[in-house]
Amino acid sequence: MLLPLDMLSAGDWAEVAEVSGRPEWVGRLAELGIRQGCRLQVVQPGATCLLNVSGCKLCLRGADSAQILVRPVAG
Repeated sequence: MLLPLDMLSAGDWAEVAEVSGRPEWVGRLAELGIRQGCRLQVVQPGATCLLNVSGCKLCLRGADSAQILVRPVAG
């Protein structure tokens, strides 16, 4: 089951299935570690979403996180 990233709750883990949007934005996210197949954890959901990606903390705006489709996984 795929969900937009902004539908997850604090503490949830997920695997990125698809990132959509402008190519430069998708490329920038890939540079930061958010690409298909990566695992991430939602630290703080909301309009400014805080993520744990490979031990690094990243912030995304709510509209941006809605363009990332994820598959929830066990932590």
